[in-house]
Amino acid sequence: MSEASLLRRPAVRWVLAAVILVVAATVALWPREGSQTTGVVAQTSQQTSGVSAEERAAAGSQPCPSSASASASGPLAGLQVSCLADGAPVDLAAALAGKPALLNLWAYWCGPCATELPHLQEFAQRAGSALTVMTVHSDPDEAKALSRLTGLGITLPGVEDPQAAVRSAVGAPAVLPVSVLVRADGTIASVEVRTFADVADIADTVSAKLGVTV
Repeated sequence: MSEASLLRRPAVRWVLAAVILVVAATVALWPREGSQTTGVVAQTSQQTSGVSAEERAAAGSQPCPSSASASASGPLAGLQVSCLADGAPVDLAAALAGKPALLNLWAYWCGPCATELPHLQEFAQRAGSALTVMTVHSDPDEAKALSRLTGLGITLPGVEDPQAAVRSAVGAPAVLPVSVLVRADGTIASVEVRTFADVADIADTVSAKLGVTV
């Protein structure tokens, strides 16, 4: 019997139609690169840092300042970051309000940043409560930031800023390190696009730009 005569039989045609439908449905449900399913998975992974409580504890970062003002102003107003110490969200301007601050923008891969961070920690210990000194990790890899801080022995309070929102808010160039000197009212006194040479250099700059002598 020829193939043509087989296809003319109703039963055979129904079986073939059912097989085609099953194959089409399987192909339609198969995840493909660039599909909506893949995008949702990628978005979920980006929103999860993957940093464990043990890694945060090992870094020993100091807690971030608590929000001191609900009506913070300046270019940082409304900017949300996360605290390296515990992963909690931080309203940066509100947390800094009421006291001058030095924000140091850095990244785990930045060589000059690694040289500068110990000077900043020493300066912060010297400044005490007169000034808030905080690091701002301007890269998405939070785990590597914590590992780098652990290796350097840096325990300054710090925040994770994966999209470099702080840099954009203050109009700093896309280089690191950058130090942002913030007045108590939230306005920006200076954006220092350089590496501090030593503790004396930091103290002199803070005195000249913020009027805080330590």
